[in-house]
Amino acid sequence: MLICLSFKVNSLYLFNYYYQNSMNKQTHYFHIPVMGVAYTIDTPLKVAPYGIDSVISLVDNVLLEKLRSVYSTKFNLPYQEISKKADDYMAKRVTAYLNLINKLTKEKFEDLKNNFESKKSDIIDYFEMLPDSSTLKQSFISKWHTNYHDLKNWLKDNLSMGSIDVNIMTKVDKVNYKNGEKLPQEYNDAHAALRGFANSDLASSLILSAGMSPRLYGYIENFDDFFPDENAYIKKKIVLKVSDYRSALIQGKFLAKKGLWVSEYRIESGLNCGGHAFATDGFLMGPILEEFTENRHNLEKEILSILQKALKQKNKPVPASLPLKITAQGGVGTNEEFNFLLNHYKVDSVGWGSPFLLVPQATTVDDYTLKELAKAREEDLYLSQISPLGVPFNTLRRASATLKKKAKALKGRAGSSCPKEYLVSNTDYTDKPICTASRQYQFLKLKELDEANLPKAEYDKEFEKITDPECLCVGLSEPAILTHQIDYKVKDNGVSVCPGPNMAYFDKIVSLKEMVGHIYGKNNLLRNTYRPHMFIKELNLYINYLKDKFKQTDRENKKEQKYLEKFVHNLEKGWAYYHRLFTGLTHSFADNKEQIIADLEKAKVQIDIIKTDIMASSQVN
Repeated sequence: MLICLSFKVNSLYLFNYYYQNSMNKQTHYFHIPVMGVAYTIDTPLKVAPYGIDSVISLVDNVLLEKLRSVYSTKFNLPYQEISKKADDYMAKRVTAYLNLINKLTKEKFEDLKNNFESKKSDIIDYFEMLPDSSTLKQSFISKWHTNYHDLKNWLKDNLSMGSIDVNIMTKVDKVNYKNGEKLPQEYNDAHAALRGFANSDLASSLILSAGMSPRLYGYIENFDDFFPDENAYIKKKIVLKVSDYRSALIQGKFLAKKGLWVSEYRIESGLNCGGHAFATDGFLMGPILEEFTENRHNLEKEILSILQKALKQKNKPVPASLPLKITAQGGVGTNEEFNFLLNHYKVDSVGWGSPFLLVPQATTVDDYTLKELAKAREEDLYLSQISPLGVPFNTLRRASATLKKKAKALKGRAGSSCPKEYLVSNTDYTDKPICTASRQYQFLKLKELDEANLPKAEYDKEFEKITDPECLCVGLSEPAILTHQIDYKVKDNGVSVCPGPNMAYFDKIVSLKEMVGHIYGKNNLLRNTYRPHMFIKELNLYINYLKDKFKQTDRENKKEQKYLEKFVHNLEKGWAYYHRLFTGLTHSFADNKEQIIADLEKAKVQIDIIKTDIMASSQVN
């Protein structure tokens, strides 16, 4: 037998001691974060058999139920619909879908491990996608010429499956009604999704995003799987997506007081990410990562102490210690950036999101959107106001849902029928919350606008602002509807898409092996154009964000003025950190260090200009 596993000598691929030893404990050192509603809805089935972790969104129980029907038919499994009339149908749909994906993924993985003859090419792919420093990969190479029976047994004992993780946005927790009566809190959308995961067969992680929700966090302690057992094993781990250290500490303590351990703090860039962008007050990713690196031990020690007291009071097993991971994601695009996050900040894993939208073997993307994403340049990707949540949302200008939404609005048919109602929150006109992207809301808002008799330029500006929110509930689930050719009553709404700014630098539809190869420095998939360092890109995004905030600020409002001053002060501190960091580096980014320093100097000029404007405005008031 022969095997073609390349071992490239690459100066960027020399890992330090920490990285090498950490890699020995896990298959891969990257994960695929949740993207939209549909884009990673079945990603674990595609990538987990190769040892890659990924995340399913639990927002849309309707889509989960439809996909359960699709996959049951595809694999000749019995299917019985969970009707909306069924008691607790939302949670039951989540549980049923996750159990199915878990079952199918495990079967696919076991088939890979146990059928070497028929799955040899897939097994080779499994190992070729591992980093060259992986001891698992090196062991496989050494076993290749050993006894055939021994090799098969070794594969059974040593291959590991990627984790099937799930995501819940804490803000998407709509109150539900039955026969006009408000249901108890545990039937809220996010609560039901959490219960669905808790009741599933999965042994994986729950990623909580979009900020702290005390009532949802408190609900977790109703389920035993989230607590450590006698062996310090936690079947269902909690992961918090956080934007800074202070937030992590507050949320970690809150959960620890309930006996719940946060197994991972997932740090995401405030603006250089896909989907909803929860901007910080000018705190940048580099300094945030540095603070986690410096305080990691204290974070673990302080929260563990609180946890142990809480578990003792609950008469539950009290572990002496528990694993803690710090991970990062948002804008990483090169092997060198990837390695730097691992080595310099000692993170345990790095999330690669938007680039995987160009990998049909990993994500679910319709043909039109796939082609538009591949063509997208910097100017095609923007921070929009299309989310009904009122949170800035990274998207694509030529997304089919956006184009159709605008066309309908100009024809006098603004807004969506709002068939799913996941993002309802506005009570300006109604007692029961409605969605700002709904036909009902936009009709009432436009009626007010017509009655205001504004000048045309001002009218057009307000018209666009009112009709900008779009139905993300349908738009973000549509890729799966189209890809799997699901018959669905909601037609012709188009696809909403949520790539981060980093998408501008990738222009090819590629295989899973090619994308993983890019991550580990075996090949280069970047567009042949200038791409700023991920930290510099985020810095410039924040500068532009602050400029927009300044334009919108009420100069008479002292609170808003103080916010701007604090923001620019934080940017200055972040800039100073980056200047010390990059000027002090001797090996990392050697080939483009001069360009990074030059970009930093340009950014400093922009910071000084906006600071001058802000301070001048403050003095006038």
